[in-house]
Amino acid sequence: MLTSDTGRLAASGQSAEVCPVPQPHPHTVIRVMFSGIVEALGTVAEVRSEPPGCRLIIRQPRIAAATKVADSIAVNGCCLTVVEVFGDSFAFQAGPETLSRTNLGQLAPGSKVNLERALAVGERLGGHFVTGHIDDVGWLIERQDHGDWSFCWFGIPRHLALQMAPKGSVAVDGVSLTIVDSLPDRFSVALIPYTLAVTTLGPLRPGDKVNIETDLLAKYVQRLLEARDWQK
Repeated sequence: MLTSDTGRLAASGQSAEVCPVPQPHPHTVIRVMFSGIVEALGTVAEVRSEPPGCRLIIRQPRIAAATKVADSIAVNGCCLTVVEVFGDSFAFQAGPETLSRTNLGQLAPGSKVNLERALAVGERLGGHFVTGHIDDVGWLIERQDHGDWSFCWFGIPRHLALQMAPKGSVAVDGVSLTIVDSLPDRFSVALIPYTLAVTTLGPLRPGDKVNIETDLLAKYVQRLLEARDWQK
């Protein structure tokens, strides 16, 4: 829409200079959160003790080639900061809190991990908004395989069930999934062959632990309901 001054200039045949809208530098990328769409499976090359935590060194050539120090990467759904990149590998430092409250403390050389780099503003969002902040650890209760497909029940601490609902979203080891059924101490999901083939969910067996992050919106809804009692 032309301003009045610009319109008068255009009507008189004179050129009107329009100030360009500032554009971000082409190499400027703003990193935010994750989508729960795993980019690649990485392999733990080394777990180096750095008391009170450790250094996780993960090998994945394609991710390493596009990664720099200070980037955020979700490892089994847990947001970690890259502290070193070398060759086909990159390293993270994980503190005691992270190691005790996620399944990263169980990793050993040779373990497979789900990897997802942080989203860039403007990219497609294929899953749901995932923060990379793990709420708690769940475990596989039951797995029913039907050919290349699987139907799984995961056990969870009961406080997480308040943030789950059928057809809602949940991240399991960083994988965005749709909840089929939700009970006070468990929930179920249906896993397609592709997900089983390209993530750590494929080899899971009953008893295996998984990182759980509930839907961000559900957290705020629960908090809003709790806050109603604060005014009493």
